[in-house]
Amino acid sequence: MSQTRPSLHRPATRAARLSAIEEVLLTHIITSQSQLSSILADEGIAVTQATLSRDLDEMNAFKKRLPDGTMAYAVGHDASGDEQQDSAKAEAQMSRVLSGLVTSVAAARNLIVIHTPSGAAQYVASVIDKQPIAGLLGTIAGDDTVMAICKDDETAVARADWLLALASK
Repeated sequence: MSQTRPSLHRPATRAARLSAIEEVLLTHIITSQSQLSSILADEGIAVTQATLSRDLDEMNAFKKRLPDGTMAYAVGHDASGDEQQDSAKAEAQMSRVLSGLVTSVAAARNLIVIHTPSGAAQYVASVIDKQPIAGLLGTIAGDDTVMAICKDDETAVARADWLLALASK
């Protein structure tokens, strides 16, 4: 049985459009605005070239040279850094935050329950949500508990172990 990606429904708002653009740039190699526009259209988001250009500018998107020489859009990383170095830096930053704020991590089916000191859960959830973590769909935070939703049970166990390792560094 093949795993299908859960259907993601977005409201027709500017914030949802920006979120969709960021997700596409993080998960695809996008070499042109027309290619990006086409992918967004496939997701039900119609956008003009002028709006897309303004959105990319507002997001501080930039073009970077890939190892094969192709120029592609990117967001969230230094234009001069390489991807492995950026990933290691992001993981180190997450580790610093999580090590001071995570008190326990447990997997339950496709969910991860993360306990924090009182008042820290929303910050921890925000730190987790800002990273493109494969298989993690999003988080919900209360006062001292974060629930992270994963695509399946196996991913939850693997990501819980990974988060616990980061918090233990």
